[in-house]
Amino acid sequence: MPIAPGQWSFTRWTTIGQLEALQVNHPLFSARLFLQGAHLTHFAPSGHSNWLWVSESARYETGRAIRGGIPVCWPWFGEPAKNAPEVRRRIVAMKAHGFARTAVWKLEDVRESAQTVEISLSLDANRDFQGLWQGRCRALITFRFSATECQLALTTTNADSQALAFSQALHTYLPTPDIANTKILGLEGAHYIDTLDQWQAHTQNGPVTFSGETDRIYESDGPLRIVTPAGTQLVSSSGSDSTVVWNPGPEKSIRLSDFPTLGWQNMLCVETANAANDYQVLNQGQSHTLALRLGKE
Repeated sequence: MPIAPGQWSFTRWTTIGQLEALQVNHPLFSARLFLQGAHLTHFAPSGHSNWLWVSESARYETGRAIRGGIPVCWPWFGEPAKNAPEVRRRIVAMKAHGFARTAVWKLEDVRESAQTVEISLSLDANRDFQGLWQGRCRALITFRFSATECQLALTTTNADSQALAFSQALHTYLPTPDIANTKILGLEGAHYIDTLDQWQAHTQNGPVTFSGETDRIYESDGPLRIVTPAGTQLVSSSGSDSTVVWNPGPEKSIRLSDFPTLGWQNMLCVETANAANDYQVLNQGQSHTLALRLGKE
């Protein structure tokens, strides 16, 4: 059963900058989740550092996306013009990554136990967003924290009488002590689109490594291992046949907002997505769930 706010044992309201957030301090782990964007910026088992990378220059302001953590890109991913025609025809605003990451989500419930905390937030994409997007649907995202892993499940339900096409991503920023000595295992042999090479198709040869700006959309639904000098992080997903791998490199990082000049050396994004040809189509009343699980080896 949902627990009323006055009865929460481990979860408290807090304000960071201009934004309202839920702070979880459980004996086994801690987490911080903002209502704006349903944006998780912190998760760590007790005694561990943050499993997510957050920019030291991040600003917590109304209407501004937070740089780092896990932004929710929805109901479209990336530049509108790079989406499939079925997705693109609904987009009114030409901003990247949709409107969910700066919208204020509604708290649905908090469930606590001796081992876990679950928090669910919702967003109704209705007439309030008609200046940005043409459609009617509902997003429900549930976060489940435990001592060993962090899980996210984003469910989209079409409330329109017409079919709904959309793209999305859980845009996970991960930390590394050294990007030059970081690799991703599990994408060997996968086909990918290189957005830095005129969106040409390629095939991954060996592990993914980083030698400069990287921006690729992989055809992949398998589990991944991100190997860094600090250890190995595990990423698995469901409801997704595409994985985005991104690092801005030294030149683009200078142009990014709220991003340290040398920040690219200590982060990478491995994004659970429905992107490029992996967009989703829902008929009236149908739902789709995009899920992500983070763990450690």
